[in-house]
Amino acid sequence: MGQQPGARVAVMSDVARLAGVSHQTVSRVLNNHPSVRQETRERVLRAVHQLNYRPNALARGLAGRRSRVIGVVSFDTILYGPAATLLGVERAARAAGYGINIVALEQLDRAGMTAAIGALTEQSVAGVVIIAPLMTAAIAVHGLPTGVPAVVVEAGGGAGVLPSISVDQVTGARMAVEHLLGLRHETVWHIGGPRDWLEARDRVEGWRQALDAAGRPVPPVLVGDWSPRSGYEIGLSLADRPEVTAVFCANDHQALGLLSALHQRGRRVPDDVSVVGFDDIPEAKYLSPPLTTIRQDFDEVGRRCVTTLLELLDADATVSGVAPPAVPPMLVARASSAVLPG
Repeated sequence: MGQQPGARVAVMSDVARLAGVSHQTVSRVLNNHPSVRQETRERVLRAVHQLNYRPNALARGLAGRRSRVIGVVSFDTILYGPAATLLGVERAARAAGYGINIVALEQLDRAGMTAAIGALTEQSVAGVVIIAPLMTAAIAVHGLPTGVPAVVVEAGGGAGVLPSISVDQVTGARMAVEHLLGLRHETVWHIGGPRDWLEARDRVEGWRQALDAAGRPVPPVLVGDWSPRSGYEIGLSLADRPEVTAVFCANDHQALGLLSALHQRGRRVPDDVSVVGFDDIPEAKYLSPPLTTIRQDFDEVGRRCVTTLLELLDADATVSGVAPPAVPPMLVARASSAVLPG
């Protein structure tokens, strides 16, 4: 029989009582857990139908405090990498049958993240994904008492006991430099990202490792701010130096600015200067010339975040000492890099 008009809405404890099982067993049935016997599953589902029970994704109830919503703590930015990471998490959560609730912070410090996680916990999220690409955020995450299962993205090993999901930034940078050295360039200049970004730090490290391993000169790092403007301004100074024949940019937007500066100064790409970016933004293949870059698989980052979080939930744990493997990057060779003439 269904609910009568004006009757109290059934809750999970009502289902458990009618089916003669525990609250946790009802949760397992509703979450399709394989450990429930078929007879018990059918009894619970009959009770659900009889009471016209409708699970509330935000209600405290599934698996104690578990819901079908994942909380995400990020920061207020339109930069491609963090935005694409957030989209990857959302896609993976949706595929797993979860929604997401986002808290965007202006500053990723411990006070802000503690408040954000507290707000998400009050909304009974199943777990939390923390997108933490800044060094200050990695420090804040270390030892952060979440009270719920949590996974960190791009924490650079600074997350302590929290599982950290990341792309192998060092390997990606090495791939970019090794690609350019393989095109007969004597060395590779680097336009880096902001010093307080973990990804920028790791890309500098990979760039330097590749040059050192090849016994090549290591030019000074030219620090930008991820924007096309910074790539353009740094590019104007590089364009006047004939010894500069290869440049690795820490992201594609800086490479876009560099391409504009080189064109303005009459330096041809790739005839005079080869350029490699990082990220593989959707526009990269349509630049002039199409940009060689390092692709980050943000969908895979999102999938691993959600998978790791669900594993923690299934284990009834909030922490894990096992570091998941880094997501491998991929070199996408296009027309902005070529063999150095002569």
